[in-house]
Amino acid sequence: METTNIPTPTRIVVHQKSKVLEIEFDTGACFNLPFELLRVYSPSAEVRGHGPGQETLQVGKKEVTINNLEPVGMYAIKPFFSDGHDSGLFSWQYLLWMGENQEGLWEDYLERLKAAGASREPNAPENIPFEQKKGGACASH
Repeated sequence: METTNIPTPTRIVVHQKSKVLEIEFDTGACFNLPFELLRVYSPSAEVRGHGPGQETLQVGKKEVTINNLEPVGMYAIKPFFSDGHDSGLFSWQYLLWMGENQEGLWEDYLERLKAAGASREPNAPENIPFEQKKGGACASH
């Protein structure tokens, strides 16, 4: 039987008040991953697309929470976010990578929001696509 060196969690705690997922690995590494960061970097096709350049910037996710967390086999978890997103499977390897890189991921996310003129705030006017602000392209017909 082949063994892998992929660290596995020894403890996972959902902290609703502080909106962080605390995850501790058998290597001793421990991270507090904000729900918002997990949501905007979900490994789902809805967020990441089906290839490079197909990513969708997630906006207005500052207040997102995790309503439920389900194990997926012995390799991942599936969070159910308060905005209805539930298609991302977070493998142990991906969660470890997020923990190790969360500062850079956070900075990149904030830069992309700024470049898009978007906001972390839910229901912020700048997050509404131009077509919706104007009532749609054919609203007067």
